[in-house]
Amino acid sequence: MQIDGQCHCGRVTYEAEIDPEAVSVCHCTDCQTLTGSPFRVTVLCSGQAIRLSGEPPKVYGKRGDNGRMRFQHFCGDCGSPLFSSGEGDATDDWGIRWGSISERDRLRPMRQIWCQSAAVWIDAIPGLPGRPKD
Repeated sequence: MQIDGQCHCGRVTYEAEIDPEAVSVCHCTDCQTLTGSPFRVTVLCSGQAIRLSGEPPKVYGKRGDNGRMRFQHFCGDCGSPLFSSGEGDATDDWGIRWGSISERDRLRPMRQIWCQSAAVWIDAIPGLPGRPKD
């Protein structure tokens, strides 16, 4: 599936070819901290499938609980998280952040990882009262 996306301010833009079956939810504590939310939704793909345009993103490296280095790519102006990438034999292992994708309404998560770190109240969300706008 062909997608495109950008950061919140529009300075970093991209196009990519992804598999819509490769959407996952991560509950790890790094994703919680980096997003300021209980989980992160990511579309996994090859780095070769992503074509950047506009400003190059800033990159921050962090070694995860699994011992692997992950590089977080984000807009240096608005701070929007855009991608993650790996090192060594995971160099071509990229993740596109779901919130930056224009076609995100067509991408549904197919799996969850690091569920041991999930917020204890995550299953209660469907039962919470809600309103269409605020």
